[in-house]
Amino acid sequence: MNIRLFAIGKTDSADLERLIVQYKQRLKHYVKFDLEIIPDIKNVKNLSESQQKDKEADALLKKINPSDFVVLLDENGKQYSSVEFANHLQKIMNMGTKQLVFIIGGPYGFSEQLYKKAKGKISLSKMTFSHQMVRLFVVEQIYRGFTILKNEPYHHQ
Repeated sequence: MNIRLFAIGKTDSADLERLIVQYKQRLKHYVKFDLEIIPDIKNVKNLSESQQKDKEADALLKKINPSDFVVLLDENGKQYSSVEFANHLQKIMNMGTKQLVFIIGGPYGFSEQLYKKAKGKISLSKMTFSHQMVRLFVVEQIYRGFTILKNEPYHHQ
């Protein structure tokens, strides 16, 4: 299975970027993983929130294959413990999924088009995090999930 993470807008923090790269390197031992940044939409001051979400969706939908298992990082999504998330990853793999796609949306969330395409929604917390930090948290949790599935000592319970 391949895992892809799409995120809107670049990461401004070199420290966060360094940590993301570190976890991407670690993930290579378990799964093919790719993080792709979708450029920010230009001239957003002339667009409504809905129009901005639609433009982001258009850019994202061009990158998604019809057979992809799409999961949105959404504040109203299901919350998992790390072990539950690892088990969820295992279920998705057991379904014969070729490509799992996680999407971190823009500042206003997702358009209706993306909600219709998604097979799931995950919330990392009831708290709000910057989109840049969410990237790190998602990559780390995917890595943690695979170490849990392999019974490796990274996760302590």
